[in-house]
Amino acid sequence: MKSITPDQIINVSGKRITGNEKFHFQCHEKLACFNKCCRNLNLFLYPYDIIRLKQNLNISSDVFLDTYVDIILRPDNFFPDVLLKMTETDEKTCPFLTEKGCSVYLDRPDTCRTFPIEKGMLFNDNINNHTIISLFRPPDFCLGRHEHKSLTLNKWAEDQKAFTHNKMTEKWSLIKYLFYNDPWGSEGAYGPKGKMAFMAAYNIDKFRNFIFKSTFLKRYKVKTSMLKKAGKDDTVLLGIGFSWIKFFIFNIKSKNITIR
Repeated sequence: MKSITPDQIINVSGKRITGNEKFHFQCHEKLACFNKCCRNLNLFLYPYDIIRLKQNLNISSDVFLDTYVDIILRPDNFFPDVLLKMTETDEKTCPFLTEKGCSVYLDRPDTCRTFPIEKGMLFNDNINNHTIISLFRPPDFCLGRHEHKSLTLNKWAEDQKAFTHNKMTEKWSLIKYLFYNDPWGSEGAYGPKGKMAFMAAYNIDKFRNFIFKSTFLKRYKVKTSMLKKAGKDDTVLLGIGFSWIKFFIFNIKSKNITIR
């Protein structure tokens, strides 16, 4: 989900869709372009995407990060982005694309799930004054946009089982927006604090060990109901991670985590 400021909105391409406004789209294997969109992508992965994908593949978050992603730090930001690494074939296909289609379809990332809608977060002054905008942006080769199935944003999210992905991506986008200002000082985004924040967001298995096998719980008090579930529930643990990043890096207090 892109962060957008008011002065940037006029340069954002695509048709803006709001409320119950309808658009037409349907993707299916009979279309000549089927799976063509799964090639040569700059596909950003969000923290909840990593959880779902590593669970689907039955591997640790460490192994997933080492195998399937590229980590980049863009000039206008102070926290790394995580992109899905395409294959080294001529077509640079998604690593999960097979002849039969997507091999991780039930746990596909938020961007894939929401396509051909792209979501952005429009910030007007500060983090508390934001609006989610939705843009209908199928690529020119996409034939699904000529199908007759009529949809609304809510109906499409329901159809794609996207509500949880969308919600978790929105939560992460609010945190990511904070990193448009440099919180690191001389140590930079890859310094000790930066590595710990990245772990809490993207390496959920390592973060679990950090909470339960270090002195973390001697220093921080975590909401009891969340802590009980966090030992086995990655999504609950990610919620703790989000609260901890805001508190640890930006001193933003929450009910979920406090200093002992």
